[in-house]
Amino acid sequence: MGKRILLILSGGIAAYKTLELVRLLRKDGIGVRAVLTQAAQQFVTPLSLGTLTEDNVYTDLFDLKDEREIGHIQLSRQVDLVVVAPATANILAKMAGGIADDLATTLLLATDKPVLAAPAMNVRMWLHPATQRNIAQLRADGVTIMEPDEGDMACGEYGPGRLPEPQAILASIRAMLAQPLGEAQAATARFGQNPPPLRGKRILVTAGPTHEPIDPVRYIANRSSGKQGFAIAGALAALGADVTLVAGPVALATPPGVRRVNVETAREMAEAAEAALPVDAAVMVAAVADWRAEATTQKIKKDKGGLEALPLVENPDILATLSKSPKRPGLVIGFAAETETVVEHAKAKLARKGCDWIVANDVSGDVMGGARNRIHIVRADGVEDWPDMEKDAVARRLAQRIADELTD
Repeated sequence: MGKRILLILSGGIAAYKTLELVRLLRKDGIGVRAVLTQAAQQFVTPLSLGTLTEDNVYTDLFDLKDEREIGHIQLSRQVDLVVVAPATANILAKMAGGIADDLATTLLLATDKPVLAAPAMNVRMWLHPATQRNIAQLRADGVTIMEPDEGDMACGEYGPGRLPEPQAILASIRAMLAQPLGEAQAATARFGQNPPPLRGKRILVTAGPTHEPIDPVRYIANRSSGKQGFAIAGALAALGADVTLVAGPVALATPPGVRRVNVETAREMAEAAEAALPVDAAVMVAAVADWRAEATTQKIKKDKGGLEALPLVENPDILATLSKSPKRPGLVIGFAAETETVVEHAKAKLARKGCDWIVANDVSGDVMGGARNRIHIVRADGVEDWPDMEKDAVARRLAQRIADELTD
């Protein structure tokens, strides 16, 4: 018997793209049963969707025939995967809050199947703290949330929030229908009868750059890609850790099993790191801007001649603050991106910040944004020099070193 999904469409202009998604799914041999919210029916009709799915389309929780047979329970169970596309800010909020006030949200609360959501909304709605809190909660609950695309929107604005393209959603559906080993089976396959070494450990990871606004269109930033930090978060989760990843503005997929909190500025990153405590270890990989401008509310114009001096204010030192916090993790690891006398600068930073390890690297080449890295682990009792290797390999090796430290 072929795979089947329950496709829930919530109300957004991007709903029209799901018709193409259904066509791709059917071409791939995947059966589709569809549910339309009341708002979604303003953009897609049950007739058009039913024609493509070759199945009934459901819209009403109180269909008497179906409810006499507890239809909403049956709908939620007789598939292999539930997909919400487009997933608006409204339905994501209801999912995070456990609200069940229509057929779609009742199905989502009643299902015992994996859930995949493909967000689609205005950029400001996507970046709003409430939406990001809901996303973090849903990921913690086990819902797979795709990252939205970035680009021009129907409302005329630009930024992240566009529905991922149908081909990308199809790829995610294929991956989730591949039926990987369950958590317990996967752990046994990798670690034998022993539990993963970091099971029960909570770890905070920061990654990526920060963007510090100058005016509404300009900001101070750096070249950090976030790749190393994301790889470390994923490697720690693979060893069983409960990982919170505080991510600066980067377009990277969230590693499996990782809870992600998106931020933009250094102050937002500091607040998110504080909110993640207490944890057993903190791995502070992010390239946090040392300084920020006193941002103006209007775009700075150059028609007045030369640019006036740009006053800078020092940002909070997240690593030093965490190292001295009453909630200090048992293991605090900082990173040092240097361009000369790498180890010497790292030793000084270790003493100055009060952390346990500094992971230092030379970024004078193409390390920032590249695929490889060569690091030095600087501790009070000595220095380890690692060879050049892929960032994923660095992450796996570092995660194992952290596991050894936390489980001694």
